[in-house]
Amino acid sequence: MRWLLILVATALLSQTTLNLVRPVTTYKLISLDAGPVTVGLATAAYALLPMVTAVWLGRFSSRIPKIRFLMLAGAGLMGLGSLGIATAQGYIMVAVASAILGMGHLMFTIGGQSSIARYFPDDQLDKGFGWFTAAYSAGQFLGPLIAGIILGTSTVADSPERIADINLSLWIGGACALLAIPLLLPNLQPRIKKVAASSSPKPQASMVSILRVKGMPSHMLASLTLLSILDILTAFLPLVAEKHGVTPAAVGVLLAIRGSASVVSRLFLPWISRHFSRKSMLLTSLYTAGITIAIAPLFIDTLWLAGLALLIGGFFLGMGQPVTMTMVSTSVPSQDRGAALAVRLMGNRLGQVLLPVAASTVAVGAGPAGAIWFCCGLLCLSGIEKSLRN
Repeated sequence: MRWLLILVATALLSQTTLNLVRPVTTYKLISLDAGPVTVGLATAAYALLPMVTAVWLGRFSSRIPKIRFLMLAGAGLMGLGSLGIATAQGYIMVAVASAILGMGHLMFTIGGQSSIARYFPDDQLDKGFGWFTAAYSAGQFLGPLIAGIILGTSTVADSPERIADINLSLWIGGACALLAIPLLLPNLQPRIKKVAASSSPKPQASMVSILRVKGMPSHMLASLTLLSILDILTAFLPLVAEKHGVTPAAVGVLLAIRGSASVVSRLFLPWISRHFSRKSMLLTSLYTAGITIAIAPLFIDTLWLAGLALLIGGFFLGMGQPVTMTMVSTSVPSQDRGAALAVRLMGNRLGQVLLPVAASTVAVGAGPAGAIWFCCGLLCLSGIEKSLRN
């Protein structure tokens, strides 16, 4: 399907932007003499606008016939946010630009996920979400790797050369997002939905009714913890590295290892899902990722061991996210899937606002590694909650 190829290509570009810009944003804040709390607040700002608009955008995506327009607007905002961070001269402007970046990413993600839920048969949803999120994981590999190559091995946080490299990285990130626009301009989305538009009932579900669906809050808790650990890793691993004298290039490689492992797990997801239940896949993801990722900050000076921990943790993180998408979307009628996925995204963004703030508070007493351990603990708690529920 041509549309799936467009989705994969644009998802790769958008996620490369996001995962190049976000760790570099931490280095930008470090160059402005920011501490863990400021980094946590700026990380939370990224999810602030999406948190309050996700459900409305989800309903909008269920009604809009040309869903690519939502993705087009998202790509444009991501480019604008990236360039805003590059030109920012203070904490507040970095936070504002991060919020714009987050809004753009939400619009693109809702458009892409709703397109898969709209056009793919139910028995192909794992495949569709798997390929879409595999492209996301590929971007999570490329973005940090590009950032690490540009920032290099300097450990002087506020040197003119480091600041110039930071801004160059951010401009490149913005350009990647804007490259998605020409791919989305042609009308290549499918013309036929799973249910014909004329006979399909209008979306009726409210946020409250979706949250009352059996198992939905549990699915959302798992989803937000799986996503939030990525944010915390991206924001706080550079701080852990700076504290131990580890170069940005090494951090880029470590984050790229995590992303590449998620690519592999998502490419193999159709095979894995034929042999294991979604429940067992999700529980394994939560427990294994929570335990292995917690190891990485302990051995940040021993790069091969930190890399091995992130390789294993990244594989299971990559498996968990598309499973939660499928579990959420199949828990509601087909006409409400756009809204249900948006409620899931709203929960994700709520976690992305609250957890970085909570994690930065932990980091004040336990150091930046404490923020990562805090979120790893939440992954395991989510697994315990699902185990007890089942």
